[in-house]
Amino acid sequence: MSKTTFIVGLDGSEAGSRALAFAKERAKAVGDAAIAICYIIEWSPFTFQTPEENEQRHKRREDEIAMAHERVLDPAVTQCKSEGFTAEGIVKHGDAADLLDAIAKEQGASQIIVGRVGARGLKERVFGGVTGRLVASASVPVTIVP
Repeated sequence: MSKTTFIVGLDGSEAGSRALAFAKERAKAVGDAAIAICYIIEWSPFTFQTPEENEQRHKRREDEIAMAHERVLDPAVTQCKSEGFTAEGIVKHGDAADLLDAIAKEQGASQIIVGRVGARGLKERVFGGVTGRLVASASVPVTIVP
C-alpha cells in the first residue's frame, strides 16, 4: 500500500496553523502518511510590463519565495519532522485554488486541507475565496478547518 499524502495550504495565519494541526492528526491516525505543506503566492501572469519592470518583478518573486520559506514553510516543516512526520514544503506563484489542486494531483494526494478565512474585500465576495473555488473544483476531497 502506498503512503497517504495530505496537502495543506498555509498562509501564515492562525487558520492555517489549525489546518496543519488537523493534517497531523489525520496523518497520525492513518499511520503511513506524508504532509505536503504548500504556500501559494497569488501571482497573475497577465500583466504587461517593460523589461526593467519584469527584472524587478523577478527579483521580487525570488524575495517572496525566500520569505515564504523563512517565515512560514521551513518552521512548519521542521516542526512536523521533529514530531516524526514525513513532510515537505512547496512554494508556488499563481492561483491558490488551481495550484493546490495541481499539487494534489502531482503528489497523488488523498485530501487537501485548508483553513477557513473570512471574505477579504470585493474580489472574494464576487468571485469567491480560495476555499470556495477549491471546494468547487478540486479533484480530491477538501477539508476546511475553522
